[in-house]
Amino acid sequence: MIDTTWLDATAQAELVRSGAVTPKELVEAAIDRIQRVNPELNAVVRERFDAARTEAAGELTDGPFRGVPMLLKDLGCHVAGEETHYGTSFLREMSWRWPTESYLARHFRSAGLVFLGRTNVPEFGTTVTAEPLANGPARNPYDLRRSTGGSSGGSAAAVAAGLVPVAHANDGGGSIRIPASECGLVGLKPTRARVSQGPDIGESWAGATIDGVVTRSVRDTAAVLDVIGRPMPGDPYIAPPFVRPLAQEVGAAVGPLRVGVLDTDPGEPYLDHPQCRVAVERAGRLLEEIGCIVETGTPDGMFDSQFPRFFTTTIAGDTALTISAFERVLGRPVRDDELEPRNAMYRAVGKRMTAEDYLGARFMLGSWVRRMAAWWAPRELDGQGFDLLVTPTVGAPPPELGWFTEAGPEQEGRRINSFIPYTAQFNVTGQPAISLPLHWTEEGLPIGDQLVAAYGREDVLVRVAAALEEAAPWSDRRSSVSA
Repeated sequence: MIDTTWLDATAQAELVRSGAVTPKELVEAAIDRIQRVNPELNAVVRERFDAARTEAAGELTDGPFRGVPMLLKDLGCHVAGEETHYGTSFLREMSWRWPTESYLARHFRSAGLVFLGRTNVPEFGTTVTAEPLANGPARNPYDLRRSTGGSSGGSAAAVAAGLVPVAHANDGGGSIRIPASECGLVGLKPTRARVSQGPDIGESWAGATIDGVVTRSVRDTAAVLDVIGRPMPGDPYIAPPFVRPLAQEVGAAVGPLRVGVLDTDPGEPYLDHPQCRVAVERAGRLLEEIGCIVETGTPDGMFDSQFPRFFTTTIAGDTALTISAFERVLGRPVRDDELEPRNAMYRAVGKRMTAEDYLGARFMLGSWVRRMAAWWAPRELDGQGFDLLVTPTVGAPPPELGWFTEAGPEQEGRRINSFIPYTAQFNVTGQPAISLPLHWTEEGLPIGDQLVAAYGREDVLVRVAAALEEAAPWSDRRSSVSA
């Protein structure tokens, strides 16, 4: 059989369409890779190999990715009759099976994708490294001593190591882009409401969360979003439609876009590693080479000291609500000692919070969003007229496992906040943002560059990202631990 290890999902699907391989062969090859490599990575925490074999041998939907194997993150994207543990010990012990099928899972299936299992996540996805007590840490295939990022860390490790070409991810404060940066992948956070969270969720984290994927190529990211980027009837709001499919933006002319490269230090509470600055400088040069007009600049409000406090208020309220919902499923209270300290704290804060506290945070964040969005607005609308912002994705290269929690619960929150000066802002504004693997350190660790477009403009991101991929290819990069 053809070696499909490092072929992207688009190429694997083309092999199926041409008859060169069968879906069953693709699935068996991916299962073999997971069985050989995952013991070192702990990226996949639950398998569904027998079900995947049956599906691959049966009548798969004739979608654009027919027969291509993928993994689902163990957070969201519920599959009816199957377990989703959210990185928790109490759901794992209960073996509770989800009663409903998510709209997202249906779209993945309609594309012909075959689910092989679930990937490692932090408990409830509330931190930026995949090191849950329930499952143990996911390990970075570029250096097993280091974090994969989070919360989609298991998905990123699996794709970076060649286990599968694409994996489900989601993002509430950077959880697609952070692991993409730390594992050398493409990670696009779509525009708010581009991907429905129905039927179980209308919005979470005050509309900050969104689903997507991590991949090894821009064309895969674009084509998958074409499949899953559809509203479900009854969604509280929807993203503006595209003029044409995103896949058609790959290879399209970039044009003289006005790009602002971040020119403001994030401030004392945040990490600001020199290699992340080098990554952005290189990205700026590449953007000039592909025809963009590159300047420096920073949106008003980007490093507003009040932003983390108000955003954390919404996370605490949502976490308390989520745990209460699972208590109804369990039929008993969830004790503090069944939660990691971070989430016990979020629950405590959320339970003490008044409606006035929560709505006040939402109000303040709404005012802050207006300040931010003006940077991308046309000048005739009193905006600054930029098309793209370029920042580092995170504040430092992948940290060693245990770094976030080694100094205790109070320091954990500070370290989480310090590591992400650039991502959570765009969950709250709802803008699309992508991390691209354009830089590696001398030690061989990947560092991503983040590009942020105006609300609804994933088309601009895909067009530019594809041009950067051609100008500075990363497809030949291989992690030290891989299939």
